[in-house]
Amino acid sequence: MRRTSRLARVAVGVASLALAATACGGTSGDKVDGGGDSKKKEDLGLAIAYDIGGKGDQSFNDAAFAGLSKAKDEFGYKTADVEPTEGETDADKEQRLASLARQGYNPVIGVGFAYGPAMEAVAAKYPKTTFGIVDSVVEGENVASLVFAEEQASYLAGVAAAKATKTKTVGFVGGVDIPLIHKFRAGFEQGVKDTDPKVKVISQFLTQTAEEGGFSSPDKGKAAAEGQIEKKADVVYQAAGLSGQGVIEAAAKAEVWAIGVDSDQYKQEALAGHKDFILTSATKEVGGSVYALAKSVEEGKPRTGTQVFDLKVNGVGLSESNPKMAEVPGLTDAVAKAKEGIISGSIKVKTE
Repeated sequence: MRRTSRLARVAVGVASLALAATACGGTSGDKVDGGGDSKKKEDLGLAIAYDIGGKGDQSFNDAAFAGLSKAKDEFGYKTADVEPTEGETDADKEQRLASLARQGYNPVIGVGFAYGPAMEAVAAKYPKTTFGIVDSVVEGENVASLVFAEEQASYLAGVAAAKATKTKTVGFVGGVDIPLIHKFRAGFEQGVKDTDPKVKVISQFLTQTAEEGGFSSPDKGKAAAEGQIEKKADVVYQAAGLSGQGVIEAAAKAEVWAIGVDSDQYKQEALAGHKDFILTSATKEVGGSVYALAKSVEEGKPRTGTQVFDLKVNGVGLSESNPKMAEVPGLTDAVAKAKEGIISGSIKVKTE
């Protein structure tokens, strides 16, 4: 039977990495950015293949790159990070993962659930390579599934939103109508209602499929947020990847609160012009999970199976970077109490 483990605080500290350094964005196509001195094939280290939006999304993909950068600096080996292509198929993803494994990179990590089918096919062909996938569970003796309790962080975001709203109306913008994003919505809505049942939550998904641009279209995110703000939402939480930048832009323009996702978006250089309106962010230690897997391979004890990152191990959380957050009456105490309840088990957070 394959094991399921909780990584004891390996993610702590990774959130403080300078993610802003990744804001330059990446190139399109499958060009590999080696970065660092060339070594023998067997000395190649961590490689990551990005999800939709690529490097420079100030969120999910950039967090993965931060983990890669930490591993590169600590272990002194050659790394690679590869961009997705627009409209690509599972076969394209298979080719990308296989190419990295064939070159000798180890581990090879697919950033995002979309890599599931491709990784299942490729991992079996390269049994000596450790593979990792973020946000999905893939069976395989040499595969580590890096999954998060997004609903828990989103619950805390809901508590914060309920405390911060003055109009008693808040919004949620999800990138794509899929089970993963349902977890964000469910936790957020529950956190809001448990804190103040009188607060109305307006929820919306941008698209039905990722191919329609739900995670990669800031214009779609901006339009959705503007619609919710017109309906009196004065706090808008987004779980929409690159599209979330449009949500934050719309909130800042209207001078209402936005809540970021995945990374601490208050600290993102590309969003600096809007940061005064980023109340907080529901974070997940994607970078921590990427680094932890690389470290296990480097130590000769590669992790496999399902690796769960939740509040107990600081794998998810709520950022406190914006000093204005502390100025909202009762917010800090309410979030702290909710966090204790989730960790103790007295609060059960829904995933749907």
